[in-house]
Amino acid sequence: MYITLESDYAVRIVSELCLDGGRLDAGTISERCTVTLRFSLKILRKLVAAGIVNSYKGSHGGYMIAMDPKDINLRMVVEAIEGTYYFSRCLSDEHACNRGMEDQCCFHKAFGEITEVIRRELESRNFADMTRCVRNARELEKNGQGQLQA
Repeated sequence: MYITLESDYAVRIVSELCLDGGRLDAGTISERCTVTLRFSLKILRKLVAAGIVNSYKGSHGGYMIAMDPKDINLRMVVEAIEGTYYFSRCLSDEHACNRGMEDQCCFHKAFGEITEVIRRELESRNFADMTRCVRNARELEKNGQGQLQA
């Protein structure tokens, strides 16, 4: 199971905007994140709608991070793209248990607990910390020291 490619790219885009700290045009974002311009624009629209990114029109327009990176977490970005995260669709109102056993179903209860753990973990990862890690990794790479060890 993976997050969608769209969410993965959204994380890259938010990270790049946080790293830059200024206003970037969609072409620059697309190039730096290695995401097609068309797909970048689709993702940026969702990030703007979620209030994570600001959009500016005109000849000096572009996109800029709308919040302090420490206040943006992975859950916010993923849910801006995917909608509310659920480990299993049986937990969402749209796809209620077709057995009508939400309150008694052991799987429903387990999936709900797993959902909460994953949500908490995604919330605990903010973009101030994430971009600090990216900067460190880029610095090591620039100095020829290779990749960070896990």
